[in-house]
Amino acid sequence: METTSSREIYANPWMTIREDTFVRPDGGEGIYGVVDKPHYALVIALEGDRMMLVEQFRYPIGLRRWEFPQGTAPDRAVMDPSELAARELQEETGLTARSWHPLGLLDVAPGLSSQRGRAFLATDLVAGEPDREETEADMRAAWVTRGEFEDRVRAGEITDAQSIAAYALLLLSGR
Repeated sequence: METTSSREIYANPWMTIREDTFVRPDGGEGIYGVVDKPHYALVIALEGDRMMLVEQFRYPIGLRRWEFPQGTAPDRAVMDPSELAARELQEETGLTARSWHPLGLLDVAPGLSSQRGRAFLATDLVAGEPDREETEADMRAAWVTRGEFEDRVRAGEITDAQSIAAYALLLLSGR
């Protein structure tokens, strides 16, 4: 496909929305709306059989949700994924890790958004104080076992697609 035009429709410190027109290989024309967000990092902090989750209010769905610590750099900045992962883990949970293992790449919603994320496993953890952003003031953190995580997924209590996909990457890694 060949993009013939692109224009920004909306922008804020976290994302932009653009509208593209394009020509398909068969010559047909089309239009596409794309949400551009910076790439994110997600961290599974693992201590023995326990994993750290965070819970916060997710405005678009109007619900509080449990998920693995994850996020993007401020103001749509680009950061090295491993540095971003360490930043998000410390910011949201207070934890730092002495050992890091990349788990894989995740596309958030490739039919809607350009955003991609890197999942990491963090081990050999050291406790500290969170340094949350103002928008994360209501965030809570808690340890759950792998079994509890799986039970919560089955029960529909954990529905964050990135967290569930990252857990699958953890299982596939054999760790």
